[in-house]
Amino acid sequence: MEDFDDIWAIWEPIVRDGETYTYPRDTDYETAAQLWMETPQHTYIALINNTVVGTYYLKPNQPGGGSHVCNCGFMVAPAAQGQGIAKTMCRHSLETARTLGYRAMQFNFVIETNTTAIALWRQCGFETVGRLPDAFNHPTRGYVDALVMYKKLTGDTP
Repeated sequence: MEDFDDIWAIWEPIVRDGETYTYPRDTDYETAAQLWMETPQHTYIALINNTVVGTYYLKPNQPGGGSHVCNCGFMVAPAAQGQGIAKTMCRHSLETARTLGYRAMQFNFVIETNTTAIALWRQCGFETVGRLPDAFNHPTRGYVDALVMYKKLTGDTP
């Protein structure tokens, strides 16, 4: 939890904005810390000049029989976007997941209006394997679809 003050500076405005995550927009600090730091198996930060500019968590997507597939959530500070931080974190998460023995990574709920993330995940080898119609109530666009994106981590996958 020692890094959460720095993560909160990224997390809070992104969640308050309400455009890319399903967390309640009024989530408080303590709840956010539990969601991002305690629930996941691992939480990581990205630093530039000793400043936290990004963060991600890694955890099993499901318990028991689904625990060989992991799930991640990524956030980059708005001022640091466009610098390749999310791509670097994604590559790190894929390597880490393989090292931890995961066989695949799945993003359960990628908002269709988050076109930058969708393009990045596709660039990193993820495929859209499902579409959830009107699954997200976007604060300005109303009901929009969410995508399920998946990448196998075993076999010949780079």
